[in-house]
Amino acid sequence: MFRLWGKLWKNNHMIRDTVFCEESEDTRTHKVFRGLEHICYAFDLGQPIWLDANVKDFQKHARARFRQDNFIEQIDFDFLEIQVIEED
Repeated sequence: MFRLWGKLWKNNHMIRDTVFCEESEDTRTHKVFRGLEHICYAFDLGQPIWLDANVKDFQKHARARFRQDNFIEQIDFDFLEIQVIEED
């Protein structure tokens, strides 16, 4: 089971969250991208752009934060955080 937790933060408070679950035998990268797509759809957001800093943080900590500079449209929260909470 692969689970990815998506959270929206504003003023140091979590305002929304959701969890993406998948049991496929696909690669971790594909699961993360599908999970992020699912989370953005659930929050009615456009897909964020992965910057080098996001990739490094995700590889090191299994967590990434997407701020305004990662989105094309204006956002009304401080950042979107994704975190792997379970991997098989």
